[in-house]
Amino acid sequence: MSASALITGVTGQDGSFLAELLLEKGYRVTGVVRALPAESLGCSEHLRERLSLIRGDLLEPESLRSAIDEVRPREIYHLAAPSFVPESWRVPSATLAAIAGSAAAVLEAVRDLDVAARVFIASSGLMFGDARECPQTEETPCRPATPYAIAKLAAHELAGAMRERDGVHASSGIAYNHESERRQQSFVTRKITHGAAAIALGRESELKLGDLEAVRDWSFAGDVVRGAWMMLQQEAPGDYVLASGVGRTVADFVRAAFACVELDPDRYVRVDEALVRPAESTPNVGDPSLARERLGWEPELSFEALVERMVRSDLRLLETESRAR
Repeated sequence: MSASALITGVTGQDGSFLAELLLEKGYRVTGVVRALPAESLGCSEHLRERLSLIRGDLLEPESLRSAIDEVRPREIYHLAAPSFVPESWRVPSATLAAIAGSAAAVLEAVRDLDVAARVFIASSGLMFGDARECPQTEETPCRPATPYAIAKLAAHELAGAMRERDGVHASSGIAYNHESERRQQSFVTRKITHGAAAIALGRESELKLGDLEAVRDWSFAGDVVRGAWMMLQQEAPGDYVLASGVGRTVADFVRAAFACVELDPDRYVRVDEALVRPAESTPNVGDPSLARERLGWEPELSFEALVERMVRSDLRLLETESRAR
């Protein structure tokens, strides 16, 4: 019998790449969605005929419990969460409930229902906040600075606590920025690649951004979810940083994107002071040494190849939109 997996957040970027990976490996994959059957599957729409679907809502713990009880999967990947960090300041209570509360519901259900499942909890490098060291490791003290990061830290700590106290096979993936052509355009990386493509096609004349010197650790989303899968193949659960280990500025990303369309970004990119946020005193860069040593995990797509993949996708998207008009 093939292995079974349950994915929350199956409609998002990470969920779609993970679903593809698991299906390729012969898993029976069930995705948790808020409404059945009409809801769009977002990034996983192309997988609709290959997925089973079950209803569940982050803000309704009992629905998550019911989904786990019905499916009783071998592996659970809890990816679903509000993903746009600035929005967490507007609704901190809902952010904490959706991230920490839902993680608690998943872990509690696995414990109480005696489901023999291994659980992956999606944490974030943002939980380190204004860390005192760079790069950050699994042992770096956390100083989260946003409601989103606080909620991610709570989910991370709860996974560890229930692992120790209750024997739940729970692992936390401390993921840093991970991107793809499936990233929403509200994120700066996709804003850059879409902007470069639009300028190259004559659709736009400039690209407005915030702080070009902000440092991030960017990886390919497909590589990160492969790391998540590798974590649940281990007999002993644990926490792992999933990152490139290299800090790059927004300006680096801009140069790579505009190089793909053979344009000089200095002619088109403008800094909008309204978009500039306070800079971190310590760059948010992860050290993936433990994942490399214990899991054998290595990113397969380079930074340059990732940016090119995103730009080429946005070029195709814009050209398709032009033909449809």
